[in-house]
Amino acid sequence: MNNSFLPNRREFLGRSLGLGALTALSTLTDFPLVMRQALAQSGLGQNGRKLIFIFLRGGNDSLNSVLPIEDDAYAASRPVIGIAKDPALDYSATGPADFPVSGGTKATFDYTYGIRTGNGFAALHPGLKFLAPVYNAGELALIHRVGYPHQSRSHFDSQNFWETGNPNNNLSRDGIFYRTILESGLANTSPLTGVSFQSSLPMILRGSKAAMTNLSDTGRYNLFGIPNTTAGNNKADATLRAAMGIPFPDKRDRDFLRLQYENLSNTLAIFASLNFSEAGNTYTDSENTDGDSEAYNLFPTAAPKNGGYTLHNNDASRFVVPAGSYDFFNRLKAAAIVLNKTDAVIAGTSLDGFDTHSNQGAATGSHANLMKTIGWAMYGLRRYFTKYGDKASWQNVTVVTLSEFGRTSIQNSDGGTDHAEAGVMFAAGGAIKGHGRSNSGHGVFGMSPADKFNGVAIPWTTGTTKAGSMFAQGGRYLKRAVDYRSVLGELIRDHLGATQAQLNRIIPGYVDPAENLRAGGICGIDTARIFGEVDLV
Repeated sequence: MNNSFLPNRREFLGRSLGLGALTALSTLTDFPLVMRQALAQSGLGQNGRKLIFIFLRGGNDSLNSVLPIEDDAYAASRPVIGIAKDPALDYSATGPADFPVSGGTKATFDYTYGIRTGNGFAALHPGLKFLAPVYNAGELALIHRVGYPHQSRSHFDSQNFWETGNPNNNLSRDGIFYRTILESGLANTSPLTGVSFQSSLPMILRGSKAAMTNLSDTGRYNLFGIPNTTAGNNKADATLRAAMGIPFPDKRDRDFLRLQYENLSNTLAIFASLNFSEAGNTYTDSENTDGDSEAYNLFPTAAPKNGGYTLHNNDASRFVVPAGSYDFFNRLKAAAIVLNKTDAVIAGTSLDGFDTHSNQGAATGSHANLMKTIGWAMYGLRRYFTKYGDKASWQNVTVVTLSEFGRTSIQNSDGGTDHAEAGVMFAAGGAIKGHGRSNSGHGVFGMSPADKFNGVAIPWTTGTTKAGSMFAQGGRYLKRAVDYRSVLGELIRDHLGATQAQLNRIIPGYVDPAENLRAGGICGIDTARIFGEVDLV
């Protein structure tokens, strides 16, 4: 990609004040000076730590992601889509997670049983095999039974609630990470703060006081979304020249508008300096992956860069991700590059396809392909920020997944699962307290033989069919034990650096004693016993 940026366009941007619609790429600056100075004194977003979010849209089936494999009811409830135990293993044993290495001539995902996490109860979907090295390093937390009070089973409503941080409040229209950026004060001084790479700016970064940045195509970051080619540059320059004819009277907001366009110009210049191209995708693992002869590419965006494909005479069974995920990895790569090469604090994208009502599959199939995508995404990001860290190191980066709800514990008649209640979140990073590093020591929060909060058990199973948490919410709905706001709240405060007062404004539920988001206990809204914060960082 040609990363040149015409000097005359920069000159026009510096002088032109008549293109207000272009501020969608910039960060607005509409706070009074006193407020900007006060916010700038905050440590939030200024401690060098950064966050990547991945929204798993459609409602991920948590029970086929992190499996309650020691629960008698799991296999009985999922005769077609359930993941079987390896008959040679004892899943009640504790220790590190298994990492089934293929090597030789075997397919990358030749192991089709549940992968032991070593916590004595839970297992991973075999498509998540590449989570095992991250988990065993103590840098991955699996947070299960996550939800919120009075769970909505509407995709639209529940996604909004997760993204705004205000469950069951359809009047709230600004995002939880948007409010985080706003509280940091960075929205008034930095051209890049929160960035998403998807078809449109997600609710989680949307608000009325400042504009976050969204790119649907990293090859079309330029003015008006015009490609950075000779023809595109000429078209954009002609538009700017035409705009110069608009008269501008002297008004008090002239400096304000000039600052907007300064941020716009800086934003465009930043993107012009970054290499998002396929040719620039040269990031490889630091060791030979999966027992193969060479290291793999970290962002598989085409068949030649997909696992051991080219190393084994173009054998698609050696892919580490399905071919349909290349667009996702292009967007994930862009998010990683932006965090690593700029001062942006939060970046993210989404992965679609989790509405698995029919033909979901088990060790293979549509859901298995999504698991492979998630597993390699976490693994690849860990390797990228460890090997190529610049403005962001793995120690200072956290990756977190969100999904609007889980799915039914009992499979339906179409070989799939329906909308339900609690789900699972993945949180990875160099500072995450995962396996062997957390207070619980097991790294799978909400899914151990006997999870306890303040000495009170929150049991997963009683060892009898259709008893325990898988059916406790209403016959086939997984009962929640963790509120997603407690997970995000801990990351915003203890990772990104918010004060508790700031967090109370970012997530209003923290000021309601009935919610128990921090300390845990009995939720006063729906009487569920919840953990509160789970000691992630």
